[in-house]
Amino acid sequence: MKIRLLSTAMLAGLAFSQVAGAQDFDDRWYLTGATGFNLQDNERGTRNAPFVSAGVGKQLSEHWSLDGELNYQNPRVDANQDLNWSQYGISFDLRRHFTQEGRNWAPYALFGVGMQRAEEEYDAFPSPDSPGERENSNFAAKVGFGVQGNVGSRAKLRAEVAYRGDFDGESVNGEPDADWFGDVLASVGVVIPLGDLETAPPPPAPVPSCADLDDDGDGVNNCDDKCPGSQAGQTIGPDGCPVPVTIDLKGVNFDFDKATLRPDAVAILSEATEILRRYPELRVEVAGHTDLCGADAYNQKLSERRATAVYDYLTSNGVDASRLIGPIGYGESRPLEPTDQNLPGCKSETNRRTELNVQN
Repeated sequence: MKIRLLSTAMLAGLAFSQVAGAQDFDDRWYLTGATGFNLQDNERGTRNAPFVSAGVGKQLSEHWSLDGELNYQNPRVDANQDLNWSQYGISFDLRRHFTQEGRNWAPYALFGVGMQRAEEEYDAFPSPDSPGERENSNFAAKVGFGVQGNVGSRAKLRAEVAYRGDFDGESVNGEPDADWFGDVLASVGVVIPLGDLETAPPPPAPVPSCADLDDDGDGVNNCDDKCPGSQAGQTIGPDGCPVPVTIDLKGVNFDFDKATLRPDAVAILSEATEILRRYPELRVEVAGHTDLCGADAYNQKLSERRATAVYDYLTSNGVDASRLIGPIGYGESRPLEPTDQNLPGCKSETNRRTELNVQN
């Protein structure tokens, strides 16, 4: 009979644990309550009876908890069930929880010590004071095992089987030579934490260094950016500063004293037009230049006509005029090959050129 009840209690515990949540370390104080069945020692001369318990406890660590519990049971005397026999006591129970990550229940082992008090009626016939009454308090100890698991965030369930040694050597209804009795306690209980669960504050966010930041979004981190106010669309160098960019029109040169495009220049301008179509965000300055021969004023006009020739080509081939600055003539003020205008070498074809200077 005892073995069947023991097995039933453990199976019930496993069933309850399946609905329990993951076991986490929770250091709050908690209240406990349980009900179960007390299988009395056969030598005590009493019948098996239900019992209840209530207490308070605390989880000391992830694996250990300590409870203080009061218990009460009221079995009947076998020989005369009209006689009262009640027992109550207190125990301090240390539980070792075998938690495991990812498992939604945790078995535990139980070790407890405490005190039990018996109030026993017995047949004193033919004495007129029958039934007699005996009251006695004595040491008790128990061992056991069970399972425990969370149910939501506000409660836990326990299923437990324990063996309690009751060192009562003065029982009247029990065997006369018995010094102690062993009872089996099978129970199901609840654990209710008190207060709100404290959670650890999140770690402070790491402070980013300048090497991790790029405030102006130019692709150069703040540590290396010497021009932190770069504008979107600008061409940026490795130091974070805008760099002048020229679309290479090398070969778009002009005959001496002319502003008409040569056939070889048209092919180069066609490639430049394709670049501008591919990158619609680019804005360019159309600039014309001359060699060092001739008067400054004349060369200025000539450079403007050359810039206009390139400007007209671009706009007539699909480049929006809003993307073009100019045409602007620089005359002979920006030679690539500085030669003396008083010498025959002043006629430099390299200087007779146009340029597309990127502005962003």
